[in-house]
Amino acid sequence: MRYLILSDIHANLTALDTALEAAKGQWDKTVCLGDLVGYGPDPNEVIDRVRALGALTIRGNHDKAVSGQADPEEFNPMARNAVLWTRERLRAENLEYIEKLPKGPVAEGGFNMVHGAFHDEDEYVFAPEQALDGLLSAPTPAVFFGHTHIQGGFTLRGEDIGVLRFKPTTGKRSSTLAIEPDMTYLLNPGSIGQPRDGDPRAAFAIADMEKQSVEFWRIPYDIENVQKRMAENGLPEPLILRLSFGR
Repeated sequence: MRYLILSDIHANLTALDTALEAAKGQWDKTVCLGDLVGYGPDPNEVIDRVRALGALTIRGNHDKAVSGQADPEEFNPMARNAVLWTRERLRAENLEYIEKLPKGPVAEGGFNMVHGAFHDEDEYVFAPEQALDGLLSAPTPAVFFGHTHIQGGFTLRGEDIGVLRFKPTTGKRSSTLAIEPDMTYLLNPGSIGQPRDGDPRAAFAIADMEKQSVEFWRIPYDIENVQKRMAENGLPEPLILRLSFGR
């Protein structure tokens, strides 16, 4: 079974559809690590697409804020603005959908899914010391997480923690990681709709745990088209500009 692993779509339908088209025929089932909404101009369209895929999806912090399960006042002003804008525009059935999304960790296909840290869905995992608890607690060889919008991850073999970074070069769509039997992995597919690792291309992963491999993909998409729709909807300018730089 090959799993398409999406995360942090953030209401960017153009990026999502471009990624889905690029990976067409490469996967059997879809999972999503949360944050379908927030920041971008297409909240209903993205939720509709994810629901149509039949994706196994867990909630992210923006999903919680938009659905009223978290206080948007805890967000920075730009993110809060986007949360309130999204909340006003979601159709009732889509608001109900994100409100009912389960909290991670959720097990599927030989791996686990979380949004942030293994024991705290809202905690960011940027550094090895932040990853250690999740690596030690992992009930499966691989745990996929999101939230940071940075493609890569961490490994644990014995007492040694490693850091993984993936950035397929121009002309290449993916880099492949072989899962080693004596190692535990905490892996981030990156963000579909708002990468923050200096690469503006949409990021996702395809995992085949039976063959012990994970492909990390990057796909260029029409960023200017998304920025135009964001501007037309009055979303904050810094959110618009950052798409060009992957920051």
